[in-house]
Formats: sequence, C-alpha cells, structure tokens
Amino acid sequence: MKWVLSIKSTIAPLLVLFLISCATVPYTGRNQLILISPSEELALGEKVSREILQKEPVCHDPSYTIPVRRVGARIARAANRPDYRWEFHVIDKPKVVNAFCLPGGKIFVYTGIFKYISSDAELATVISHEVGHALARHGAERMSLALLAQLGEIAGAAAMNLQTQEALRAFDSAYGLVTNVGFLLPYSRTQEYEADHIGLILMALAGYDPHAALTFWEKMAQESKGKTPIEFLSTHPLDQKRIARIRALLPEAMRYYHPQR
Repeated sequence: MKWVLSIKSTIAPLLVLFLISCATVPYTGRNQLILISPSEELALGEKVSREILQKEPVCHDPSYTIPVRRVGARIARAANRPDYRWEFHVIDKPKVVNAFCLPGGKIFVYTGIFKYISSDAELATVISHEVGHALARHGAERMSLALLAQLGEIAGAAAMNLQTQEALRAFDSAYGLVTNVGFLLPYSRTQEYEADHIGLILMALAGYDPHAALTFWEKMAQESKGKTPIEFLSTHPLDQKRIARIRALLPEAMRYYHPQR
C-alpha cells in the first residue's frame, strides 16, 4: 500500500503539469507538451546564440551573408512572429554541411551546405525548415520531454522505493535507455517531418516555389549514398522517405504560393 501512495503522490503533480502545458503546433495542428515559458525560451536562445558567435568562425563574405539575410528576412516576414528576435548567421566551415536554429529565431547556416544550393529557393528550403523548428517551438518541446523524463525517473524510483546507490544506478540505466530510444528519439523524427511541412508553407508564403525543396533534398540524398551520413541528415528521416513526404505535401504548400515580382 505504501508504494501505491508513493505513486499517487509523485504522478498526480505530473498529470496536472501535463494538463496545463499543452500547446498546438501551427499549420500541422499537432498537440505538444511545452513546460518552458516563452520568455525562458527567448532568453535561452539569446544566451546560446551569443556563446556560438563568440566561439565559431563567423562568415563575413557577402556572397554567403547577403543571400542568407535576404532569404531569411522574407521567411521571417512569412512566419509573422514579431515577438521573435530573428537573426540569420553564417558559420565559415566549408566542410560542415549543416544548419540549425535556436529558440526564438536564431538561425545558423554553415558554408558547407552551399555546395548543394543553386538558387534562393533552395536556400529558402534550408532556412524555412529551421524557421519551422522555431515556430513549432521544437527546442522547448525537446527540453520539456527531457524534463518530463527526469521527473518520471524520480517518480519511478520513489514508487519502487529504491534506496541503495546500486539500485538507483541500475534503475537510472534501464530507465534512461527506455526513455531515449522509445520516447525522446522518435520525437526527433516527428519534429523533422513537421519542420519540413511548416517550412514548405513558409517558403510558399514568402514567394519561393516549394518544388525547390525536392531538388535540394534529392541532391543531398545523392551525395549521401554509400557514404558517412551528412551531418544535416544524421538525426533526420531517411532521404527517400523525406522526399516522398515532401512530394505528398506539395499540393497543400502550393495553395500558399504567390510568386513575388
């Protein structure tokens, strides 16, 4: 009976927290759990962005920075989040094929990815994907899931009355494996597909033809065949699955497309 009461006392607050922390992803409508406040999220993005800009070799070559800022500004306008402090930076690492976003609209593009980009529309594919992550608050969601996993671990240990260090270490090991493989990692793939979905709509709203996403990802897929996975693809869905999903989403995205003149 004692362990039943322990479960109730530890899980009840988690249920309350879950009920008051639900959010909805724009455009896709997926329900998500967000335990991080928008102000905390923005502050974290600012802090980490400053650290990256101090440590990484920032590119000042206008052949990279001008198109990134030009395309980024159009995508940011389409995102319609004036509360975000949008910034678009280029990191000078020709061998790194990657891009990422931080909470609140800090986007970083590595020079190495430009070898697969031959137009503003293909660059918009990369940037709108990252802006999609920011709009969907995927960073805050991942942090919330990690926090929930930690709370669940504490609740589980309390419920099982684990008191010795050996028992706690064994529980930590088993619980961590289950949460990472069965809970946290699948969400990464869900978020990547979702960022593709939102990104297609954003690039269309910004006046870039969403079909450019196909040409960009097809070039990436061709390059990664039989080789070590490109960093930009390493935590992402399989190339052919992603391309098939993008192709299926194009009719929806094209409804938002109005070429700019």
